[in-house]
This record gives sequence, structure tokens and C-alpha cells, in this order.
Amino acid sequence: MRIAVIAPPWVQIPPPAYGGTEAVLDTLARGLVRAGHEVLLYSTGDSTCPVPRGWVFEHAVGIGTGGAAAELRHVIAAYDVVADFDVVHDHTLVGPVYADRLPWLPVVTTNHGPFASDLGALYRATSDRVPVIAISHHQASTARGVRLAGVIHHGVDLARFPVGDGGGGYALFLGRMNPEKGVHVAIKVARAAGMPLRIAAKMSETAERRYFAERVEPLLGAGVEYLGEVNDADKLELLAGATCLLNPITWPEPFGMVMIEALATGTPVVTTPHGAAPEIVTDGVTGFVAADGEALVAALAEVAGLDRRACRRSVEERFSMERMVAEHVAVYEAVADARSRRLPALPHPRTPPDPGPAVVGPAGRDGVEAPAAVAVRAPSRVASDRQD
Repeated sequence: MRIAVIAPPWVQIPPPAYGGTEAVLDTLARGLVRAGHEVLLYSTGDSTCPVPRGWVFEHAVGIGTGGAAAELRHVIAAYDVVADFDVVHDHTLVGPVYADRLPWLPVVTTNHGPFASDLGALYRATSDRVPVIAISHHQASTARGVRLAGVIHHGVDLARFPVGDGGGGYALFLGRMNPEKGVHVAIKVARAAGMPLRIAAKMSETAERRYFAERVEPLLGAGVEYLGEVNDADKLELLAGATCLLNPITWPEPFGMVMIEALATGTPVVTTPHGAAPEIVTDGVTGFVAADGEALVAALAEVAGLDRRACRRSVEERFSMERMVAEHVAVYEAVADARSRRLPALPHPRTPPDPGPAVVGPAGRDGVEAPAAVAVRAPSRVASDRQD
């Protein structure tokens, strides 16, 4: 199939540090190519995912920068390029609305956030035209009135995850500096259990800094260390050396990439029963799902005794890149078939613009030369006011 994957313009693919959705899109795009499909990843010019790429913004726009206007410009340019693809997998918010302008084009989207928010209203308004992939069964259970194309758990490229022995003797918190992620809870639980805690967390937004200053920083010291935001290599090293990932989320998280990343390194997960966590962690086998602080403390006392090989096997069997790709391809084929049956005689009234010269892509992350990265020239109506 000719598959276009449209990423949001906020963060490059793969992300330089924190970025769950962007890491998923990197794995998906590479996996689709590995499975023999023709893929165009429409992202930003500084993305390094080793597949053919297109962009209108030379650099990632940055979360909270540019707003709807930047995303709309990105989407308009993307759809001009991918108008004759077999299927488009759109991960933006504006795209499912804009897709009505190309009624012949099979489009599917993924909701990476909660349906119980403004996102629910968006997808209820657009899912008749652009069906939605949910990323967990818990998330799907909240998608009232939304037409779902299916539930597909995220996956990881296991070849990139070293299996560690947990010899560091510490619990690890990895995520965003946010009260819903439970950083302050992790500190209190680890201290009560007498286990050192390392915190690697994104802290770039005003609310994140305020939370850190008010509720986290006063608790540091005495075995609790804040490392800052870490890059991919440091993340993998931290995960492999950890006794466990301590993930005491306090909100119904739609998935939780950090949990399968930990399991891929053989590191068990101690978490709470919110959102998709019970779909990822098998209680007593690949970690513990504990309802309160006392139970979390008890779990830390036992977690070192779990079989790290079972953690790795759970990802091999349930959260691999290959499984994720196969399930997406099945959805793509179903969406393309439904669109062709609904509009059997509708022609494609236009073709994409000339993409212009290609530039040589960087060396592939799998140790082979990457395909060329296509620097797609934006349509004239958006190229004339370029500011990047």
C-alpha cells in the first residue's frame, strides 16, 4: 500500500527527548516500511525518521507555539502532497476536519488523548468521515458517540531495547513533571519503602515548573534525585538498570508508552489501576497494580523478585512493532475498502504537486542507509508567507 502518515508539527520524529506520540509514529513509519509498504511521513524538516519524508516547516514548531494556524498550514500542505495515496493516517487534530475537502481519499486518525475532554466532541463531529483508532480498551470505553475503527495498543521496536539486570538498585520515575503523573507520590512511596528513586522528567512548561517548585523540589534529597529530561540513550540505560519503573499515575491515562518501554528492557512496573495500566501490566507477573500508597510501598518490597524475562516476553507477545504494524495495516485496508465502496465512481480531480528535488537522508537508525528524505515544496498559497 501507499500509506501517508501525517504527524503533528509540534515535535520532530523521533523526538529528541520526551515525546510519546512522536516515538510511536517513528516506530510505526519504520515498521510499515520494513513490512514492505510505500510510506511518506509528513512531519517537519528536522525529523530524522529514516523513511521518505515531507514537510512545510523546516523545524518543529514547538508545543504551544503557532496554535491552530500553524497546524492548519501544515495540514493543507500535507493533503496537497498525499491526495492520491491509498490511505492517510492522520495524527493531527485539524486534519480530520480538513479531510472532507478530499472526499475520495481514505483517511483514518488516532486519538492519543482522552475522549472525556474537548477531543470527544471533535471526534464525534468527524468520525463518520474519518474513523478513529483508540489506543486502549479503557480509552475506547469512553468514546461515546465516536465511530471507532478499532483498538490498537502501541508497540516498540524490540531490537532497540537492551535487556537489563536491574543492578542499579533504584526505582525510576520517567515522564512529565505533572501531578497527574504522580511524581510527588512516587517520592513518598519510594522513601517509605527505603528504595532510592531517580526522576527523569520533562519540565519545560510554566505549570510543570510551578508543580516542581511547590510539590517536588522540597522532597528531593535523602535518596531522591532529579535528573532532568533525558535523551533516548540515557532513558534506555536508566530503564535497564532500574529495579522497577514506579508509575503512580492519578488520571485515566489512555495508554502509557513508558510502561511498555520499561517492560521491553525487562524492568517490571509498579503502577496504579487507572486508565490503560491494567491492560499493560499483569499484576504479580510483570509488575504490580496497586490501588493506594500503602499497597505501592508493599509492591516495592516485592518487585525485585519478579522474573525480568517475563517482562520482556510480554512485550514480545503483546506490544511488538510487528504486531502494531499488522493491526494498523488491517485497519487501513478496511478503511480504504469502505471508502471505495462508498464512492465507487468518484475520480481524483487533482494530483499532488511536484515534490521537487530530494535530499539525501541521514544514516538509518537500524544500521542501514536511510531512504531519501523528500523535502516537499509547499503549495504556493502557503509557501509565499514562509517564516521558518
